[in-house]
Amino acid sequence: MASRTAADALVAQLAGYGVEHIFGTCGHTNIALLDALGRSDIEFVIARHEQTAAHAADGYARATGKPGVVLMHVGPGMMNAVTGVATAALDSVPLVAIAGDIPSYMYGRHPHQEVNLHADADQAAIYRPFVKRAWQVQRPEDLPRFTERAFWTATSGRPGAVLLDVPMDIFSRPASPAAHPLPLSVTRPDLASADADRIAAALVSAQRPLIYLGGGLGGPDGRRALRELAEHLDIPVAHSLMAKGSLPDDHPLVMGMTGFWGLAETNAYARDADVVLAIGTRFAETDSSSWDPAYTWRFPPGRLVQIDIDPAEIGRNYPVEIGVVADAGSAVRQILAAVRLADRVDRPRLRERIRAVRTELFAASAERGRSDQFPLRPERILSDVRAVLPDDAVLVTDVGWNKNGVAQCYPLPEPGLFITPGGASTMGFGPAAAVGVQLADRDRVVVALIGDGGMSAQLPALPMAVEQGLPVIFLVMNNRAHGTISDLQSSNFGRSYGCDFTDPDGEPYSPDFAALGRACGADGYDIAEPGDLAAALKAAVERRRPAVIDVPMVNEPVPTPGHWNIKDIYQGHFS
Repeated sequence: MASRTAADALVAQLAGYGVEHIFGTCGHTNIALLDALGRSDIEFVIARHEQTAAHAADGYARATGKPGVVLMHVGPGMMNAVTGVATAALDSVPLVAIAGDIPSYMYGRHPHQEVNLHADADQAAIYRPFVKRAWQVQRPEDLPRFTERAFWTATSGRPGAVLLDVPMDIFSRPASPAAHPLPLSVTRPDLASADADRIAAALVSAQRPLIYLGGGLGGPDGRRALRELAEHLDIPVAHSLMAKGSLPDDHPLVMGMTGFWGLAETNAYARDADVVLAIGTRFAETDSSSWDPAYTWRFPPGRLVQIDIDPAEIGRNYPVEIGVVADAGSAVRQILAAVRLADRVDRPRLRERIRAVRTELFAASAERGRSDQFPLRPERILSDVRAVLPDDAVLVTDVGWNKNGVAQCYPLPEPGLFITPGGASTMGFGPAAAVGVQLADRDRVVVALIGDGGMSAQLPALPMAVEQGLPVIFLVMNNRAHGTISDLQSSNFGRSYGCDFTDPDGEPYSPDFAALGRACGADGYDIAEPGDLAAALKAAVERRRPAVIDVPMVNEPVPTPGHWNIKDIYQGHFS
């Protein structure tokens, strides 16, 4: 074998791009690359399952802002990662998926683990519906160029996931050094000053304006400009699930979420807003009450100004008066500059209304959170979490009460961070993503706030945290069911079937997750009475070790003030 192979060249290129960690699993198609990684400063994080690897790389990318990298084996390996890579793709998270493939000279012969039954299709075709681009390497000299394109595509414009598919023989073939640096300086699309003036004029003249914020605003500069813009014209701010925390929950202009899991007052204001400035959002179904104008958004008569880096999102779900394809943060700063030329606006009655509604929301949740009912009510769990965790803790949630309850009624402190799977709403995201987040910042308190279904779906995250020495706290809200779906089925069909975990006698069943944590080498805490949770959380935060806290929880419906068309379907009403 040559002293320098394509695998060696790829590792050098990845190191040059600043890659420090690669998450994945081994297989006969990628061990040549693993061998090269073993001689580098890049750390390979063994995940035991490819979906775990993809979610961990996703969490790492969300916490650092750098692209996550996941390494997969051919066939079943890369198919295991589909859900994790798609989750990152739908949430606009930069992720580079590298898959080993069958030898380049054996395509179509059905060698071991090839994905090919019909029409000589290939494994890259499985990823094409959701990745920004899939590259299939055919020659060693193409690998560095495709790798540069992969990293550029994943991080530019609207970020997302990409696939680099490499036949195993390419890794072992001789390769000459090739320089393919990433662009050193990039100018993102800007907002024309005339358009900034038009938008500013629309906001200044509006009687009932609203800023609607999605997850695409970007960094602190954009958030600062948004805050100043809202305060200058006293414009309330509503947000999607993904944007929680972009402005502090206690800001007097923050109204909260819209849509199915949104708040009644927020939906009512959005429905009657005369000018809406929508920033970095795709108006997802759950955020828009299934796009039914009777509940959340009405365009027209409302006038919509939509800013997005992705032109495909402009006007996808609602007619747009002014569509802006631009970097959201830069556009907001330009609109702010134009707005500052107008007088400040004060809407004291609106601020008082927001304050009263938000105070009532958080007070009611806190009151329910004082309950000593056992198993614990979900609000009690959230209340104890908020009381114990430091303000800058990171909450990584799964789906169900942990996601929607936090989004609705958890007062997230300004330095805190909320990470959740929005677009795909993937059960099993939380445990592994939290490991990636903790690897990005070992000193911060990271809590995976997950259900028992989500913990069961991603058990490999536990040994991964232990092997990496990462003090992730896995807090399992254990209602012995896929609780949200069980409640949905019960409310619409009169009973729950196929959603609740039971033993052979029909009694509620759950694994002992605390014991499982101890078996993996983590600390395990069984919660047996109401006061145990706060004590366990305090101990876990202080000990700085991987920990599993198993919290029995009553199965209680998540409040759903908005509208979701699925309920109409269950009741036989179709639109």
